[in-house]
Amino acid sequence: MLENKKYRLLVLDLDGTLLNSSKDISTATKAAIRRAQEQGITIVLASGRPTYGIVPVAEQIGLSDYNGYILSYNGGKIINWKTQEVIHEKQLNEDLIPELYDMAKNHGVDIVSYIGKDVVAENGENRYVKHEANLNRMPLRIVDSFCETVNCKVPKCLIVGDSELLIPLEEKMKSTFDGVMNIFRSEPFFLELMPLNIDKAASLQVLLDHLGMTKEEMICCGDGYNDLSMIRFAGLGVAMSNAQESVKHSAAYVTKSNDEDGVAHVIEMFILNKN
Repeated sequence: MLENKKYRLLVLDLDGTLLNSSKDISTATKAAIRRAQEQGITIVLASGRPTYGIVPVAEQIGLSDYNGYILSYNGGKIINWKTQEVIHEKQLNEDLIPELYDMAKNHGVDIVSYIGKDVVAENGENRYVKHEANLNRMPLRIVDSFCETVNCKVPKCLIVGDSELLIPLEEKMKSTFDGVMNIFRSEPFFLELMPLNIDKAASLQVLLDHLGMTKEEMICCGDGYNDLSMIRFAGLGVAMSNAQESVKHSAAYVTKSNDEDGVAHVIEMFILNKN
């Protein structure tokens, strides 16, 4: 039996969690989030997406009206969306970019990064490049030289390609950049290149310290491997019923699926106390 605690912070992954299979927030879930915010609950949208890929979702739930936060790039950046204050930020050093680019090209795959509101890449015909831009609803900026354009610190790079090409590249990059950056696949066709020691749990601790809250006052909901750290860390770690099995096994509670208003169910059960 789960304890009836007083929660103050609700952290929501996006894809597969807050968003349904059509990449929308249902009317019922939107209404539940609004009620939670009206009761003083702080909402955090925590995703591997770039910041501007989260903005359309933030606008749908009125995040800026209630002093909510965006945690983007799997924890690489945290922004108070009402004040636009950057609470936390870690980036890849620009000196790494040429080597990352060369390794991608040598394995027959493409690399993308993010500057402002744009997804930056050289190959606009790559279906995975298009998918990343469409998923985040961000403009795709096609450039002649990736390295000349991405000549500054960036929150992350993303290598995209068929799974069979990424598998050997992932192994090589993990060996080459051990102790330098975090490398993992968020999808079979996406290889994430992140600053070292970045994950959702570590960044949420920074936010908790900033807010003067404890992890016992926090609920975290997710479905994927990149949500494991925050689900294990939270006072109440929640997995969607559509989550990976290891994620469900790590959660204190398994809610309904993202297509069955699972987030709304959590809000009603543990925040609005409509048992």
